[in-house]
Amino acid sequence: MKKIVITQSNYIPWKGYFDAIALADEFVIYDDMQFTRRDWRNRNIIRTVKGNKWLTIPVEVKGKYFQKINETKISDKNWNIDHWNSIKNNYSKSKNFNDYKDFFEDLYLNSTSLYLTEINFKFISAICKILNIKSNIRFSSEFELKEERSERLANLCLNLDGTDYYSGPAAKAYMNEKVFDKAGIKVHYFDYSGYPEYNQLHNPFEHYVSVLDLIFCEGKNAINFFKIAGNE
Repeated sequence: MKKIVITQSNYIPWKGYFDAIALADEFVIYDDMQFTRRDWRNRNIIRTVKGNKWLTIPVEVKGKYFQKINETKISDKNWNIDHWNSIKNNYSKSKNFNDYKDFFEDLYLNSTSLYLTEINFKFISAICKILNIKSNIRFSSEFELKEERSERLANLCLNLDGTDYYSGPAAKAYMNEKVFDKAGIKVHYFDYSGYPEYNQLHNPFEHYVSVLDLIFCEGKNAINFFKIAGNE
């Protein structure tokens, strides 16, 4: 059994994203797909005393032009300073902020790439180290892809000798499972319900925020609030 997860890169993703990485034998960042506006590719949520706050990396978007995620450039070179200041201002009173302050300050201030996908990968890799997630991470651009969506995904699995493909629950709406059946690949969908709550800094509790919230609030115990990674 070899488990494959294929998904687009997100900026400082939520805990479910890292649970998916922890599950995978091969985690593929699907970044030669079209960049989508107002999505998780270049933004995520942190908690503040006033509620949720979006942190968005400004990017160049060329109208109706088909723009791949890995072609998307950052349009404001100071985004990293602004984001770090927001994180520092809103999490400085969290229980474990000081334990990770230097790590994340260095990460942010040295995130100067021109391309969004490189920034996302840098943060995903760094957070995996904190969470002790050691799954292999690849990029879809390493492989020759077929045209139809389900065929592309199945082909990626075959290229990686995968036997089981895992996807988010929203994929049920478009997934052609017959393509996977024909390739001998079992399809599974993540269940993101049932995550335990933790000591979040601000009420009411919110699950769908950046994993940074969990790390700053729970520190080394963060992994205990995962469903998959915590059982690895």
